[in-house]
Amino acid sequence: MSEYRALRASVLRLWRESLPAPDDRDVDDITRFNESLDQSITKAVASYTSRVDQARDMFLAILSHDLRNPLNSIGMNAHLVPLVCADPVEAMACGQQITRSVTVMERMISDLLDYTRTRLGAGMPVKPAPLDLGSVARELFNEFRTAHPDRDIQLRTDGDLNGRWDADRVRQANSNLLGNAIEHGSADYPVTLALRGETTNVFIEVHNGGDPILPGEMQKIFDPLVRGSSAEHPRKNRPGSIGMGLYIAREVAKSHNGRIEVTSSPEEGTSFTIRLPRESAPREGQPILDAGHIENM
Repeated sequence: MSEYRALRASVLRLWRESLPAPDDRDVDDITRFNESLDQSITKAVASYTSRVDQARDMFLAILSHDLRNPLNSIGMNAHLVPLVCADPVEAMACGQQITRSVTVMERMISDLLDYTRTRLGAGMPVKPAPLDLGSVARELFNEFRTAHPDRDIQLRTDGDLNGRWDADRVRQANSNLLGNAIEHGSADYPVTLALRGETTNVFIEVHNGGDPILPGEMQKIFDPLVRGSSAEHPRKNRPGSIGMGLYIAREVAKSHNGRIEVTSSPEEGTSFTIRLPRESAPREGQPILDAGHIENM
């Protein structure tokens, strides 16, 4: 809309500055020009709205499907518990499966709450405290290496990695980036988590090899309602993910007055880099919210 408004104003200004000779047809020409722009705006808005609606429907379909799987698992195991209650081993196995399914659903619902909170303008809640990012990185490294023994996962740290950040949120962002790299990267290349401390900032980079992000997708990969929803590039989420990992990682960086950047090419692979100021604080106008704030909105 802004571009069309600028186009209309520029064309009319240039026409006026050309000092055209007065003509009875000027009014008709200007009217037709405005009508053509209005028609183009109408088509553009309709097309954009249609794409957003289609992406939202796809998003809801994926969410419903991914929530149904753990729910079915919970129902099946709950039905089996009375049948195997005499066997402690079998009963424990059913209980563990129920716990895993509940954890998956909790993670998905938590992502939805974070998404809703940020889209409503409340911002990502953060509670900065002294933190060593190196320890968080080592925990994630060990966790992902255990969960994916067939993948080459590497950890590199350099410099002072101490500062004030929200440990849970930073861990969530890094976990999302690592999960994204394993999900979309090629198994023929290592996944690298690299941290570098500088004077006022700490940089976190997650790198993977494989097919690069298409140029046309680069501008919208952080949008949870668009990314991966096309027929040409279907979404393939890991268990417990509903495709909002990159969006949440960006919001976590923003909530710490930082930013996230992405580079991708066939030669260099794909890298997501988060810059976190050492003394992070909520952005202006963004309060620190407690965990129950969204439930009271």
